[in-house]
Amino acid sequence: MQAVLPFPDLTSEIFSISVFGFDFALRWYALAYIAGIVIGWRLVVALMRRERLWPASRPPMRPEQVEELLTWIVLGVILGGRLGFVLFYKPLYYLQAPWEIPILWHGGMAFHGGLLGVMAAVLLFTRKHGIPLLPAADALALATPPGLFFGRIANFINAELWGRPSDLPWAVVFPGEAAQYCPGWDSFPCARHPSQLYEAGLEGLLLGAVLLWLALARGALKTPGRIAGTFFAGYGLARFAVEFVRQPDAQFAGPGNPLGLALHWQGYGLTMGQLLSLPMMALGLGLILVSARRRA
Repeated sequence: MQAVLPFPDLTSEIFSISVFGFDFALRWYALAYIAGIVIGWRLVVALMRRERLWPASRPPMRPEQVEELLTWIVLGVILGGRLGFVLFYKPLYYLQAPWEIPILWHGGMAFHGGLLGVMAAVLLFTRKHGIPLLPAADALALATPPGLFFGRIANFINAELWGRPSDLPWAVVFPGEAAQYCPGWDSFPCARHPSQLYEAGLEGLLLGAVLLWLALARGALKTPGRIAGTFFAGYGLARFAVEFVRQPDAQFAGPGNPLGLALHWQGYGLTMGQLLSLPMMALGLGLILVSARRRA
């Protein structure tokens, strides 16, 4: 009999209360967003106060400017994440029902879209205030892994974005028929890779530790673009790798494409997550090369 792990006794809600007939709930996903934003904000403020870490001992922003930038970033995450999901994953559906695009509480956010939204917000903010772009991007890259970590943990608690069927001893039986029924798999319910935890470890813990080591032990913030480049390349590589065991998007699956590949030929190809990760890796490597030439 297959040795698997049962899904822990968790729900998407931490607690809920009823007030005058209305139900209010605090969900793990909301708490993950709050924790990621607060930790990232305080980390950037702390970096701005450590002048010796920056070129010529001049941080790119004043600590009080970070709070204003935070508002721009939150808007970038929400607008970019939603529009990214609409354009990358379900364009035909939302073309027929555009009034559903603002209905965020029905789900549907894309990390790559949220990242593009943040990039646009940072670009506009730095141009408006005359802030050097690359050092600001380095600071924000350092602040991002905590949010990625908590977000992926929330994905696991919500029992969403699970991986492909697996017989590994740490495979998890996620709740719900959609997760437990695996065509062509011998056992029912089938177990799956906890791909959310893989991403939390790679994108959150490992990448965050590497970036902090580069900034605090190797003085990488003195070379603008190196931290941001390492983040883009590292995230893209981690996401590309995890996509091999992550359950692909159902909207791409079909009779001739059971793996749900967004781009494929004769059974081989790439998922949408992998396709979107390729330009991230290219951008990251480009920033690393630019920073190396500046230092030289």
